[in-house]
Amino acid sequence: MRNLRLSTADGIAAVPIVTMSLPVNLFLTALVTKVIPLPTSTIGLLTSVPFVANFVHIFAMPALTRWRPPRILTIVTGWLHLATWAALGVLLPWLPRDDPARAGRWLIAWFFVSSLFVAVNSVSWNSWVQEWVPPRLRGKYFGRRNRLLQVSALVFLLCTGWVVGRWNYALPSFEAIIAVTALVRLFSLHWERESRTRPLRPAEGATLSVGKQLRVLRDSGSFLAFVAFGCVWSFAATCFGPFYQVFMFQQVHLSAFEVGITATLSQLGGALSMPAWGLLLDRYGNKPVMIVSLLLCQMGNFFWCFIVPSNSFLLYILWLWAGATSAGFVLGQFTILLRLLPLEAKNLALGFNLAVTSVFAAVAPIAGGYLIEWAGSRFGDPIAIYHAGFLIQPVLALAGAFLLFRVHEPAASPLSVVVGAMRNIRTLGGVLGLEFLINYFFIPRRPRRGGPAP
Repeated sequence: MRNLRLSTADGIAAVPIVTMSLPVNLFLTALVTKVIPLPTSTIGLLTSVPFVANFVHIFAMPALTRWRPPRILTIVTGWLHLATWAALGVLLPWLPRDDPARAGRWLIAWFFVSSLFVAVNSVSWNSWVQEWVPPRLRGKYFGRRNRLLQVSALVFLLCTGWVVGRWNYALPSFEAIIAVTALVRLFSLHWERESRTRPLRPAEGATLSVGKQLRVLRDSGSFLAFVAFGCVWSFAATCFGPFYQVFMFQQVHLSAFEVGITATLSQLGGALSMPAWGLLLDRYGNKPVMIVSLLLCQMGNFFWCFIVPSNSFLLYILWLWAGATSAGFVLGQFTILLRLLPLEAKNLALGFNLAVTSVFAAVAPIAGGYLIEWAGSRFGDPIAIYHAGFLIQPVLALAGAFLLFRVHEPAASPLSVVVGAMRNIRTLGGVLGLEFLINYFFIPRRPRRGGPAP
């Protein structure tokens, strides 16, 4: 139980630095649009770096896992990742703010090294926790832990937006955020070191040769169809997705605090709707629920094509809608992957899926950034150019959804059954994160003592 408590505390304290290490996040977007304004093509390159790191680390993991056990790898890469952020905090004033090209090259190199440590750390941490979290407790424990981590993320996003906005994007405000984040991460790493675990004995059994595993992979039609969908989805999500916050900063002229509120609303919508999506996934299967969730989410994305400074208040609704409706897709994506993995070649299949989808996710933001920059020099209407890009994203995502129909998931309900279930006001309210409001109106309240029932 002590290890479980330490892991929860570790996760809460690690949330800020993990959030700042994502391909798209409030801290980095504010930095490269307000402090060191980078061209959109360079922002696209910077966004692609974590996906490149995901691809590269696959080839390093076999040697690393033979070198040290997961616990040691987790702690070592955690310290190295923290060191990269400390280096950024120290060197930030020395970045050539008057030379975006040089500053961009430096940030890309730094972000690649940092993302590489994150990629190794994520894999080793997932392996480590399996050593000491009992299978019977994993669902309940991680559900509770993730809720606390979501609260930590909400607080961090709001505080980050308020700090950089309150000090008018001054460089010391970014340095202060890095310093506080690094300090909190020190506690996180201390709690990881205090966790005492025993490595599990590896399971004994015959392993197929690489050639036989490749043949198993080739014959796994549903898994390959899901990988193809993942490639299309990754490209669609990251082609213009990294530029939503850039658009909000540069074209709609929102403050960092306002952008932080939109990110908070997205996470809040996901947190409130997750229980309802989980029930739908358990009852009807992953594939049909994922398709419905994707359709609902992308319907909202079409409205980005009409956002201008005068109606920017709609962004709060769009981000809340996106968080609430995409939660089912995100939750089902991981569950269905586990079901489709060919057991005889599980590790090879996982590596294949991550490698291929990472390539598409890395290429997409580079292409999107260059397209925006090229169109800006050619046509000159930045808002119209962003609107065109925002139209491409949901069209590609919905086109890729047709590949999901080729995925066979045993015991999954037909799509029409899930659509029919969504007509129920309680189900729909739960999906939109309004379950508490629906219960208020539809669940009879207890009569007050001494008085009649209402």
